[in-house]
Amino acid sequence: MPKHYAEGCVIYMCSIGVIGDYDSICGFSALGLDIFPAENIEDAGRELKSLVSRGYGIIYITEIYMQQLALECEHYREAQTPSIVPIPSCTGVIGVGKALLKKCVEQAVGSDIIFKDN
Repeated sequence: MPKHYAEGCVIYMCSIGVIGDYDSICGFSALGLDIFPAENIEDAGRELKSLVSRGYGIIYITEIYMQQLALECEHYREAQTPSIVPIPSCTGVIGVGKALLKKCVEQAVGSDIIFKDN
């Protein structure tokens, strides 16, 4: 719930969660983020639904799980919250984040002005 400190001033702190394999996400706990290790796609999907229902505002999810949960993540893309952000796993980058950014830029501007088909 937003806290009102003065007229016109509202501070709202949202919870931030990270979903992925343990090795890829364990470091985020040192930053104060809530981590939710998932051993498989079913665990990741269950955690995503749980975080959304608990009101998490930002959810980082490893690219491999984001790719496999594309339909579920797309459902929330137009919503104000949560913001679902792909992050690379410890095994490397597979390009999900770049593809999503490219799609958003094309939708906003009408053409690819950043990646130029790279």
